[in-house]
Amino acid sequence: MRKILLVLIIFFSAVYADDVNLWKKSTLNAILARGELIVGLEPGYIPFEMKSKKGEIIGFDVDVAKAMAEAMGVKLKLIPTEWDGLIPSLLTGKVDIIISGMTMFQERNLKVNFIEPYITVGQTLLVAKKHKGKTWKDLDKSEYIIVTKLGVSAEVAAKKIFKNAKLKTFGSEAESVQEVLNGNADAFIFDKPFNSMFMIEKGKDSLIHLTNELTYEPLGWAIRKGDPDFINWLENFLNQIKHDGVYDKIYEKWFVNDKWLPQVL
Repeated sequence: MRKILLVLIIFFSAVYADDVNLWKKSTLNAILARGELIVGLEPGYIPFEMKSKKGEIIGFDVDVAKAMAEAMGVKLKLIPTEWDGLIPSLLTGKVDIIISGMTMFQERNLKVNFIEPYITVGQTLLVAKKHKGKTWKDLDKSEYIIVTKLGVSAEVAAKKIFKNAKLKTFGSEAESVQEVLNGNADAFIFDKPFNSMFMIEKGKDSLIHLTNELTYEPLGWAIRKGDPDFINWLENFLNQIKHDGVYDKIYEKWFVNDKWLPQVL
C-alpha cells in the first residue's frame, strides 16, 4: 500500500511540475508579468481595423483588444504590421496574439492555433455599374477581369469561384477596388463588411454591391502553438463577452451604426 501511495505521489508531483513549467512558458504569464498585451494587426480592413484622420488605429478588432486587455488588467499595445508579416511576427514573439480579421484556414492552422471564431464573414462582389443585372456567374467569362488583394482569403475564394475570368491581385484593398473604379477591371471580390462600408464611402455612384455571400469564413484570433493556458483564458473571455453584452455593444458600434464614418472619411 505504501509503495502504491509513493508511486501516486511521485506521479502527481511530476504532473504538477509539468503544469507549473508550462505556465511559466505561457504567453499569458508573460503578458501579466510585463503588464502589457501586444496585439498584431493590419490597419486597412474596414471596419475591423483602420486609421482615423488623426492617425489613430480604430475599429471592431481594436475595441475587442481593449476589452481583452482590460479583462487581463494590463495595458494594450497595437503593432501595425503588413499582412504577410503578421504570422511571422507572432511566431518570433514580436506580438502575443493576432487580432486582425484572420480567416481560419487549415493551412494557417498548421502554423498557429486559432481560438474559436469570434465572427464570420463571406466574400461579396463590387461590380462596375455597366454590369447591372449580372450575377457572379455571368462575370465568370474570359473577357472579364476580377480583382482582389494578394495573399488573403478573397484571393483563395476568387480562384475557387472564378474558373474562366481573369484574376488580378494587388497589394491592398484600396488599390484593387480602384481598378474597378478606373474601368480597368469588372469586379472586386472581398469580405462583405469592407464592401458594405466602401459602398457608403466611395462606391454608391460607380459600383453595384452584389450582397449575396459567396463563401462562409470564420475569423479567429491566432496565437502560438503549445499554450493551453492562453487558449483556456481566451476561450473563456470570448464566451463571457458574448453573453454579458460587451460583444454586442462593440458589434453594434461598428457594424450596425455608421457614426464612426466621419472619423475616417
